[in-house]
Amino acid sequence: MRRIAIALVLIITVLFITTGCGKNASDNAIIQEDKGKLKIFTSFYPMYFITEQIAQDKAEIINMIPAGVEPHDWEPTLKMMAQLQESDIFIYNGAGMETWTESVIKNMDASRTEIVEASKGIELIRGEEDEDDDHGDYDPHVWVSPMNLKKQALNVLNALIEKDSSNEEYYRANYDKLAARLDELDNDIREAVKGFKTNIIITSHEAFGYFAKEYGLKQIPIRGISPQQEVSTKKLGEIVEICRENNIRYIFAEKFVNPNYSKTIANEIGGEVLTLNAAHGLTKEEMDSGVDYITIMYENLENLKKALQ
Repeated sequence: MRRIAIALVLIITVLFITTGCGKNASDNAIIQEDKGKLKIFTSFYPMYFITEQIAQDKAEIINMIPAGVEPHDWEPTLKMMAQLQESDIFIYNGAGMETWTESVIKNMDASRTEIVEASKGIELIRGEEDEDDDHGDYDPHVWVSPMNLKKQALNVLNALIEKDSSNEEYYRANYDKLAARLDELDNDIREAVKGFKTNIIITSHEAFGYFAKEYGLKQIPIRGISPQQEVSTKKLGEIVEICRENNIRYIFAEKFVNPNYSKTIANEIGGEVLTLNAAHGLTKEEMDSGVDYITIMYENLENLKKALQ
């Protein structure tokens, strides 16, 4: 049903573009500014972060998902898709994260817009089976591993150079700075893990598989890939038993995800809920205060130290 709806919206989008019906100055403001710069659309925050870090003032970068919105089941508006058709580069995570992209990309002009699946080349891991989940067989949260995000940033770098070779040196220098920050973060996490007394993390949903794989942790998710998944009493009871058997006192919850299941388990074991942020997105207040992917991951590291040391 969702694919049919997207297809209908795309037909209308084409009419908007080819006939100009319904357009006015305010509708087009986002794509008429800075005509000398690349127009880049990113699907959600981690893609925006790496693109902004590399392109900086050489591009107008539009993050499609609004601040503070959970991205798993978000879909673009008609207006947004019309603007996307006129972009120079479209960067998305892929791996099944953005369920709306398949139909949208089929109708985009590849000769006009460079389409970048940032997770291309990264070895995917399988997620838990959930018949009600549209995200596919694999865990799409590749960016939660800083080393995976570094690989995604390299894919973005290559796309920028392909589209704008005259600024290659500028883009490469910015990529090198970002890569150095990610390497430092990776090293700090590896050093901290050496002091952990347990490697088990109970997460609110299956978002930290790549992080766990990278740093030798074992993720036990309450929900599957979808943060909206309902959880049975039986599964909650099984996780409570795991916590008791392994003397686990801290349960993790995420921003933008209902923490009730995490709180329920924490109450059963007399424990505490801590935040483990998958960096899906930022609130406007966080953006204004300078929070970014790197600072989020360092906040996560402090909570991991509290829970596992």
